[in-house]
Amino acid sequence: MKLFLTLIAFAASLAAQSSLPLDSMDAYISRAMIVWGVPGASVAIVKNDSMVFAKGYGVKRIGTKDSVNSQTSFAIASLTKSMTASCLAILVDEGKMKWDDPVQKYVPEFQLYDAYVTREMTIRDLLNHRSGLETFSGDLLWWGTSYDSKEVLRRARYLKPKSSFRSKYGYQNIMYMTAGLVIEKVSGMSWHEFIRTRIFLPIGMNSTVTKFSDIATLSNKATPHSKLGKNLFVVDYRNWDNIAAAGSTISNVEDMAKYIRLQLGHGAFKGQRIFSEKVQYEMWSPQTLVQISQFGLQFNPTRHFNTYGFGWGMIDYRGKKILMHSGGYDGMISQMVLVPEDNFGFVILTNSISSMASSLIFGLIDRSMGIYDRDWSAEILKLSKSAEEKEILEEKKADSLRVKNTKPSLALEKYAGTYSGELYGDAIVVIEKNKMKIKLVPTASLTGTLTHWHYDTFKIELDDKNLPSGTVQFLLSPKGEIDEMKIDIPNPDFDFLELTFKKK
Repeated sequence: MKLFLTLIAFAASLAAQSSLPLDSMDAYISRAMIVWGVPGASVAIVKNDSMVFAKGYGVKRIGTKDSVNSQTSFAIASLTKSMTASCLAILVDEGKMKWDDPVQKYVPEFQLYDAYVTREMTIRDLLNHRSGLETFSGDLLWWGTSYDSKEVLRRARYLKPKSSFRSKYGYQNIMYMTAGLVIEKVSGMSWHEFIRTRIFLPIGMNSTVTKFSDIATLSNKATPHSKLGKNLFVVDYRNWDNIAAAGSTISNVEDMAKYIRLQLGHGAFKGQRIFSEKVQYEMWSPQTLVQISQFGLQFNPTRHFNTYGFGWGMIDYRGKKILMHSGGYDGMISQMVLVPEDNFGFVILTNSISSMASSLIFGLIDRSMGIYDRDWSAEILKLSKSAEEKEILEEKKADSLRVKNTKPSLALEKYAGTYSGELYGDAIVVIEKNKMKIKLVPTASLTGTLTHWHYDTFKIELDDKNLPSGTVQFLLSPKGEIDEMKIDIPNPDFDFLELTFKKK
C-alpha cells in the first residue's frame, strides 16, 4: 500500500511538471543571464503544490568558478514583508490583536510628525504604505547606521510627510520595522524567534536565517555585487538587523518554494494549518491604490489596476490576478510571483543590481500560459540601457552648469565643524592634508572627500562606492557665517535632502 501511494504521488508530480514548458523557461532564464551580465542567480518554480523546477545559474562570486545551485543562499530583502504580514496574521487568528488596532496600543512610543496620524495609525496602515511619507523616506536612519530599531523609531517622528494620511502610496521600510515591534510586544518573542518558530521551522525552511551574525554560518551563499559604470565589483553583506521585519531574511530558492506553497495553499502546508484562509484573504485584498503611469499603460496594456495589500503588490495581467514583490539589498535583487488561479508561482534570486529579475516575470508567466508573443527580457533590457544613457546625459548636463573660476566665500577652515539635525544626527567636516573630508557619524561607511565645485558648493565623492557622487552646498547666514549644509546625492534609494545639518 505504501509503495502504491508513493507511485501515485510520483505520478502526480510528473503531471504537475508536464503542465509547464520548463525547458523553454530554463532557456529563457539562461539567455537573460548572458545578455544582462548577471554573475549568479537561482530560480524555483511551483505548480500544483509541488516544486517542479529549481536551478542555479552562473557563479556565486565574479572571478571564481564556484557555481550557484538551488541551495545557494541570497539576501531576499523585502520579500520578507509578506512573511512579517503572515506573522501578524497568526496573531490575528489567535485573537491576540486585530488588523485595525491602533499601533500605539502595542507600541506606545510610536510617534510620527503629525499627532493625528500617530493616534489613528493602525496595524493595517503599517502594512499598506499609506502613512503619508514619501517612498523610502527615512531609510537613511537605518541603512548602515549604529541605531537599533527603537532609536530608528524614535527619530522617525521628525520625518515630514509629503502627502495626507491614507491618500497616497509611499513605500515604507520603517513602518514594517514597526510591525516587527508589534509582533514582539504581542507575542513576547523577538521577531526573529517568532518567524523562525511559527513559519520557517513548521514548513521546513531550515536553511533560512534572519540575523546578520547568521550569515557567517552559511557555507553555500552568493556574494553581493554592485556596479560602477560598466564594472562589477564585490560588496560586503550589510547588517540589516535594525530593520529586520522589513527585509533581513537570507534564504535559498528551495526554502522559498516551500513558502510559495504555503501562500498558494491559503495558509496550509502539507496538511498543517499555519494561518487561516480568512486572514490570507485579507492579506491578498487590495488596500492601497498605486497609480499606473501613461507609459506603464502603453507598455503593458493588459494591466488595468495596481494595488498593494499586506506585503504583496497586486496587478491584473492577461485577465489573471498576479501577486508579486521585489527585494532590493546591497548587491542583490530578488522577485517573488504568485498566480493563484493557476496554482503557479516562482522566485528569482540574483547577486547583483540589475533589472533582470523583473524582466523575467512576464516572460515566465506567459510561458506558463503557452504564450510566446513578447520577449520581455529584451524589451526591458533596452529600456534599462536607455535609462543608463539618460543618466549619463543628465550628469553631463549637471557638469555643464558648473560656474568656472569661482572661489569659496570663506577660507576652507571656516567650513570645518560639526553639523547636526534631530532627524539623523551629526556630520563632521574636517581639513586633513589640505583636503576637506566629511563623515556622517551614525553611518560608518558614509565618509568621503569634498572638492570645490563652484561658489559654496562642493563635490562629494564617497568612499562607499555603492552610492554615486553628489554635491554639498554650504549656506551662509546674514552675518556671512556658515549656517547649514545640504547634501544632495542623487540615487534611487535614499533622499539625502530630507536630512537637516545645521552647524553647531
